[in-house]
Amino acid sequence: MHVEWFGQSAFALTAPEAKVFIDPFADLSPMTSRGMKFDYPAISAEGVDLLLVTHEHLDHNGVEAIVGQPAILRSTAGHLESPIGEIMAVASEHDEAAGTQRGPNTIFVFTLDGMRVAHFGDFGQSELRAEQEEAIGAVDMVILPVGGGPTIGAAGAKAIVDRLAPKWVVPMHYRTPRISFLEDAEEFLGLMPRVERLEVPGFETEELTGTDGPVVVVPAAP
Repeated sequence: MHVEWFGQSAFALTAPEAKVFIDPFADLSPMTSRGMKFDYPAISAEGVDLLLVTHEHLDHNGVEAIVGQPAILRSTAGHLESPIGEIMAVASEHDEAAGTQRGPNTIFVFTLDGMRVAHFGDFGQSELRAEQEEAIGAVDMVILPVGGGPTIGAAGAKAIVDRLAPKWVVPMHYRTPRISFLEDAEEFLGLMPRVERLEVPGFETEELTGTDGPVVVVPAAP
């Protein structure tokens, strides 16, 4: 499976059987007009079979950026049918106040190319609740925010990794030279014993090294 990071929380996961895109961004002029730098390249993605939107914020719900007519699951929870089989959509919150500050968020869990993946969207709770952990179950790869601010930061991300014990972790939603907000990923990376920094925004899961503990894979910013 090929994993491609487009910046912020936007990822394309491409396998022989299907292509899944998660949290695309499109027109961000309302953000940039307020002086927020957001310079990730515009998303251009074709051949997408399934589009997932974790929550309805501008930097996550730009479905118009995706060409074609993929099946779309957005901002919802439950056992959901999709072109790649059942999706486990786990309800969560974007803040530590039961979603009353920034609204709801969905953790999407699915299997693609034989790998169980969990994308945490803008998870902002103080901790993962036991029932959420049970719903997520065993996962191979976790994609989760680490940049603090409106989501969890280094300590919160490390706690989730410790609880879920995935083989691989991909950080997202943190400050890079492309954006002017959030914290960078360095505090989180400093808490993790095994880190692989890449020179490109994408990677093949078949080429990942180590399966006996969480390995943090850090794609280069697009």
